Amino acid sequence: MVALVFALRAGLDTSGGAEANAPDGEPSAAGDLDGARFDTAGWRTDFGKHSVPLEEFTSGGPPRDGIPPIDDPKFVPVGAEEIDDREPVIAIEIDGQARAYPLQILIWHEIVNDEFAGRKVAVTFCPLCHTAVAFDRMLDGRELTFGTTGNLRFSDLVMWDRQTETWWQQFSGEAVVGELTGERLRQVPAQLISMGEFKDRHPDGRQLSRDTGHDRPYGDNPYQGYDDISQPPFLLDGAPLDGRLEPKARVVTVEGGRQFVAVPFAALRERGVINEAAGPLPFVVWWRPGTTSALGATRIRDSDDVGSAVVFDRRVDGRTLTFEAAGAAIRDTETGTTWDATGEAVDGALTGERLRRVPHDSPFWFAVGAFRPDARIVGAN
Repeated sequence: MVALVFALRAGLDTSGGAEANAPDGEPSAAGDLDGARFDTAGWRTDFGKHSVPLEEFTSGGPPRDGIPPIDDPKFVPVGAEEIDDREPVIAIEIDGQARAYPLQILIWHEIVNDEFAGRKVAVTFCPLCHTAVAFDRMLDGRELTFGTTGNLRFSDLVMWDRQTETWWQQFSGEAVVGELTGERLRQVPAQLISMGEFKDRHPDGRQLSRDTGHDRPYGDNPYQGYDDISQPPFLLDGAPLDGRLEPKARVVTVEGGRQFVAVPFAALRERGVINEAAGPLPFVVWWRPGTTSALGATRIRDSDDVGSAVVFDRRVDGRTLTFEAAGAAIRDTETGTTWDATGEAVDGALTGERLRRVPHDSPFWFAVGAFRPDARIVGAN
C-alpha cells in the first residue's frame, strides 16, 4: 500500500511542479538543513526559523504545487453538476450563503483559495489524514493564498503561502517554518456531510464546479482502499502511534480552551448523539448515516457508508442543553424542543432558535496521536 500511494502521489505532478510555480530569487541557506529530507531548491523560505525539527518533513512525491490548488474556483447551482447524493462534501455557510466543496474534486487539489460573503477562505483536504479544514485567509489584515509544498509532516499536508513562503501545517493551521512561524490561521466552521444533505439544507446553495482548468478524473478515488483500518498510514515517519484506538479509526475532534477532545465514530454510530465538553465549551456531536468514504472504492459513489457528524455548541441564551436522538432529528431534554440538521429549533418551546456551529474535524486517529497526543477520548465504551 505505501509503495502504491507513493507512486500515485508522484504521478499527480502534471502541472510542471516547482519549476512552473517557483518565484524568482535564490533559496534561503539559513538554518540547519543537515537532516532535511526535502528539496530546498527554488524556495525563499527562511529555514532558519522553525517551530518543529526540519527532519520531520519529508517529500510526499510531487513537487511544489504538483498537486495544484484551485485559485479561481467556479461555482454552479446545487445539483447543476450531478454528484451522487451520498458523496461527501465540505459544507460552509457564511451569512446565509452556503457552498459545497465535493471531495471528488478536493482529493485531486487539496486546497481551494476562495472568497464569498465578504470572507476570504482556504478550504483544505488532506487525503492521507482525512483532515477537512477551512481557514480564514486573512492574517493581521493581510490576505494569504495557499499552495501545496509537496511535503508531508507525519503524513499531513504541508501548505505554503505565496506572500511570505511560510510553511503551514494543515492539521492545525499553524505556521511551522519561515517568516510567520508561530502564527495560527483562524478556523472557519465547516461540516463534512453528504451531497444529498447539503441539497436538502441549502436548495439555493452552490457547489464547486468540476470546471477547474485541470484535467482530472473527478469522481474516481486515486487512493483506493486507503481507508482500510488494517492498513498502516502512509509516511508517518516515526511519529508515535497512540494505541488507544486503531490508527485509521475515524474520530471527530473539537478544541475548547486548552483541551482537545476526540469522539470515535464507532461510539457515534452506536449512540447517535453524544453530549460532551472541551474545556469551557459544551458541545453535542450528532452522527447520521448516508455519507460514503472518499478513500474506499475506485469510484467514491460506490464506497462504504461511513456516515457523517456535525458539532454544535449546547448553550442557548445562557442555558446548557442536553440532547438525545429523536428519529431523524435531535431533541433537548430540558425543553423538549426538536432541532434539525442545521441546528435550528423546528418544534417546541425554543422554535426559531439556532445552535452555534463549532469548528471541528473528522481525521484518522493516527493524525490526532501525532499532532495532539494530549487528546482526551470521550464517548467510547
